[in-house]
Amino acid sequence: MTPTLFGRIQTRIIMMATLGVIWTAIIGPVLPRPSVDGESISLGNMYKALYLAVVVVTVVGVVWELIYHWIQQYRWEKDWPTIYGLVVAINEGIVAYLILNAGLFWDERPPGQSFPLPAFLIMFVTLWLIIWAFTNGPMQILSLRWRFRGGRFDPNW
Repeated sequence: MTPTLFGRIQTRIIMMATLGVIWTAIIGPVLPRPSVDGESISLGNMYKALYLAVVVVTVVGVVWELIYHWIQQYRWEKDWPTIYGLVVAINEGIVAYLILNAGLFWDERPPGQSFPLPAFLIMFVTLWLIIWAFTNGPMQILSLRWRFRGGRFDPNW
């Protein structure tokens, strides 16, 4: 099964909306929180930042899917090995962090305060590994039709 572009985009959005939201809720309280004037930011503000990161990573990932699709057209089999799905986290994570750190969407941070890099790295890397492992393992077993529909989710199963 070669996932179609639309199937990869659907899978990415659904995995971030489910596993991303759940994992962020679980890991949020234990992530390192930046301090402002010697006091750590509140857990609520930390969750706002982390869930914003989930949204930004999802949007950046969809844009990257379009780029990956274009690159794959130059490959003989129009696809690439599964391990590439793990390695592309590097460029996606860098772009997502640069957007978050630019403060385009996170207006509650104090002046001069960057997006919490340690928290972002821990959350991003662990979430990426969880989603990659789930889509390449249990997802293919639990949802056989997903596999044979090019990764697309069909509500008429």
